[in-house]
Amino acid sequence: MQMSSREKLVTVGIADLKFVESPHTIRTSGLGSCVGIVIYDLSKQIAGLAHIMLPDSSLSKQANINTYKYADTAIAYLLRYLQARGVSRFQLKAKIAGGAQMFPNQLTSEVMRIGPRNIESVEALLKKNNIPIVSSDVGGNSGRTIVFNPQTGALTIRTVNKGETVI
Repeated sequence: MQMSSREKLVTVGIADLKFVESPHTIRTSGLGSCVGIVIYDLSKQIAGLAHIMLPDSSLSKQANINTYKYADTAIAYLLRYLQARGVSRFQLKAKIAGGAQMFPNQLTSEVMRIGPRNIESVEALLKKNNIPIVSSDVGGNSGRTIVFNPQTGALTIRTVNKGETVI
């Protein structure tokens, strides 16, 4: 992906969340069982990307949790931020990637089903908030890196040992 001198690539870490407006793009890597959630408004060319690790913050025993680590709190934060910038909730769409089953021999253990549980949680929360998932690349057992362009709405996904696709 070639970038002009005006463009900047914003990097989101694990259990992190950031926002970007065109002409900038946003990226995260290390999506194994984690899920990358992009919520965006194509008409305003703005997007937020959360790299969540776990499905539900209520399971945390910590008093001060990392809001960006959990699907429920990260999605709520993404929505609040975008709405505070004047984005209509009805314009928002989502794309998601990740949620791999990194321990394929442990499928019978609910604790080890982190990827599938993350996917289920993200899909349910987006549905509850009436945010349509336009496209997704989830599951499997390979890690991913994603790059989102808020100008075009393209999510480029690099999957370990499988190459690159755009959704």
